[in-house]
Amino acid sequence: MKKIIIQLFILIILPLSIFGEKVQITSESFYARDADNQVHFINDVMVKQGQSWIHSDKVVVYFNDNNETIQYDAIGSATYEVIKGTNHYKGHSDKVTYYPETSIYMFTGKAVIHDLKNNRDVHGNIVVINSVTGDSDVKSTGREPVKFTFDVGGN
Repeated sequence: MKKIIIQLFILIILPLSIFGEKVQITSESFYARDADNQVHFINDVMVKQGQSWIHSDKVVVYFNDNNETIQYDAIGSATYEVIKGTNHYKGHSDKVTYYPETSIYMFTGKAVIHDLKNNRDVHGNIVVINSVTGDSDVKSTGREPVKFTFDVGGN
């Protein structure tokens, strides 16, 4: 067990702390797949980094061969708040994929994103946001249209 805890520290905390704030992940259970460079966190999973957080049913953390974190997948009833610089987003979706190296988030499955900085909302099946630049790409699949709600100012 001590070996697993040390490996998790090396695999998750150390690489992320090099690039910024530490990441804390809590869940009811987890298992690691060293051969696949993955750690799976199961049930009531909370990922926190600074003021940002993601809560979901399951989170899978992927690593490259140098044990650097390359991707997070938060799967099942994902809720989140992302704060990066002056950008601030809050919302929910079926799945969240985060790429820490590029600060890009992909929200899929009934995604609803509230842009708190600009007071606007986006709804779509696939929403990709660069949390540093604020750039976004929204797509719909099936019959549901993309929705964008914003305040035009004035009265």
